[in-house]
Amino acid sequence: MGIGNRKSGNLQSGTENRFPMVDSGLSMIDYQSGMYIIRRMRACPSLLVVAVLSLAGAGCRSPLGPQYEYEEQLYLDVKGGATVTVNSSIAALVALRGIALDPSPSTRVDQDAVRSLIEQGGCKVRSLGQPWRRKNRWFVQVRIETKDVRQLSQCQLLGWSSYVFERDEAGLHYLQTVGGAAGRDPGKVNWNGSELVAYRLHMPSRIVYHNVRRMDRDEPGDVGRGNILTWEQRLADRRAGKPVKMDVRMETESILRRTLTLFAGAFVAAIAALGGIVWLVVRKGRARAKAGA
Repeated sequence: MGIGNRKSGNLQSGTENRFPMVDSGLSMIDYQSGMYIIRRMRACPSLLVVAVLSLAGAGCRSPLGPQYEYEEQLYLDVKGGATVTVNSSIAALVALRGIALDPSPSTRVDQDAVRSLIEQGGCKVRSLGQPWRRKNRWFVQVRIETKDVRQLSQCQLLGWSSYVFERDEAGLHYLQTVGGAAGRDPGKVNWNGSELVAYRLHMPSRIVYHNVRRMDRDEPGDVGRGNILTWEQRLADRRAGKPVKMDVRMETESILRRTLTLFAGAFVAAIAALGGIVWLVVRKGRARAKAGA
């Protein structure tokens, strides 16, 4: 009896270890289906990585969008004020803008030194981002502010451009022409000829004309999501001083103001409609009260 009980107990214990679904009310089919789903879920991250790498290889660009060696993003307002964000490798700052920095990947970026050099060039630096590395090259982000976009040419970092901002009977006109680069030698840099430069304009109002052209097909470009216009150029062409002309015409009323005006109008109309309904209900109630009296 004792031996039989021990065997029975061992058998029961082994069954509980191998098939825990017996006590929880699950069938073997449910258990196997659950394990199949878990295995599929574990495989999803690997499949996602393979898909992203495939897209990157097929398009020769990052699936998250192109990566630029030097990028200027200009945020304009309807009064002519602007904020410019420059994202650039240290090597590009040296080669294109002549900033006296060490582009060596083994040299840690001194943020205070970068800020000091840019401010010495007559630029009002609002902020300087944390440096980061990409393709064994150091990158920095510099944000510059001005109340008059036409004064940006006095900043050494942005001084290769001339700026026009004017208001006429047709609306607002913005014109920026990028001239030659500084032509400074950055030394040995692991560029391979595929590096790009970009100028992105964030316009404040509806765009009625622009001269964006696609770099790869030399066709007219489109206004991007967020009312953004993008001009691209190869780094080699920018170093050679090939000019870039950005010509934009837009309405005088900002998109934000128009949106707020429409929202306010809709809100007033809704309040008026609600007030009319309340007035009709009260009027009918009084009429019934008089009829009952």
